[in-house]
Amino acid sequence: MTPAPVKGIAILSQGLAAVYEEPLGPAGIRVRERPRTEPVPGAVSIAIRAASINHLDLFMAQGLQRVTPPRVIAADGAGVVAASGDPAWRPGDEVVIYPVLCDWVCEWCRSGQNVMCPHFGVVGEHSDGTACEIFHVDARNVYRKPRGLSWEEAAAFPLTFLTAWRMLTTRARLRPGEKVLVVGASGGVAVAAAAIARHLGARVFVTSRSEAKRKRALELGAEAAFDSTDFSKAVRDATDGGVDVVVEHVGPATLAESMRSATMGGRIVTCGSTSGVKAEITMPRLFWGQLDLLGSTMGNASEFESVLKAIDEGLRPVVDRVYPLADVEAALTRLDAAEQFGKVVLSVS
Repeated sequence: MTPAPVKGIAILSQGLAAVYEEPLGPAGIRVRERPRTEPVPGAVSIAIRAASINHLDLFMAQGLQRVTPPRVIAADGAGVVAASGDPAWRPGDEVVIYPVLCDWVCEWCRSGQNVMCPHFGVVGEHSDGTACEIFHVDARNVYRKPRGLSWEEAAAFPLTFLTAWRMLTTRARLRPGEKVLVVGASGGVAVAAAAIARHLGARVFVTSRSEAKRKRALELGAEAAFDSTDFSKAVRDATDGGVDVVVEHVGPATLAESMRSATMGGRIVTCGSTSGVKAEITMPRLFWGQLDLLGSTMGNASEFESVLKAIDEGLRPVVDRVYPLADVEAALTRLDAAEQFGKVVLSVS
């Protein structure tokens, strides 16, 4: 379902920007110059230091999203306030961006459920994005940058950590000591989910097609790592009957194995479906197993604040590689080839 058009303060990307122009894959994203303006009342102008890309940007470049070009890409950004139309922010403040679009005034937003807003959207998909020199955004989307993070790290966490945090804490109700399986644990959300689960005191298990990525996941604290093909038996054997929570984002290619990996009463939570949009479910496994199959998208402002608190407590994103803005095509190509472990970041200034 496509959200209604975003209302409120316009989101503007200015100066040099990575712009989706044609559905040609990474080659369809080009660096262009955008006009510069001053922020309107209620908006903040941010000089972006770093932005990071997600599969959402790749899908848009491939023409798989209902987005009419041109559109500046990227949901994640961190930078320095250049000018402000809101007294809460001053030039020089170091900030990160909450990547959710909402109207902030509807009943859902007022109750703290931004993801339920009828004008819900994602920065970089339903508005211009952060892969630019200057970004104008509603002041309510602006938060102080965690002091312990580099610019690249600060740009790497917002969308993925917010998404994974909501999946694990709000939707799957993860408890300390529980067992979590992260499927395809090399992409941004998956790496974030593994880190968050460990931070919350869970036991973490992962799958990956790549031996090198499985080794990296073990180095970061996973108890065991399995090949992504037919992994459920190995998972059940290693976990004495299955895991309590499965973090899914692959979809049809792995969903059946994910359900088989869950213990009685387990929860399978998904935020995406990179292997296709339709999957078959073995219904007896769902109801005899007393399983919960849960969907989740992005997160509320309060959940973003919880992520920031966890970062202050030591939670850290994983940066895979940093590219200059001018090399955005190469950055997207790396993502398209599934070569990354963690987030691919664009250095802007």
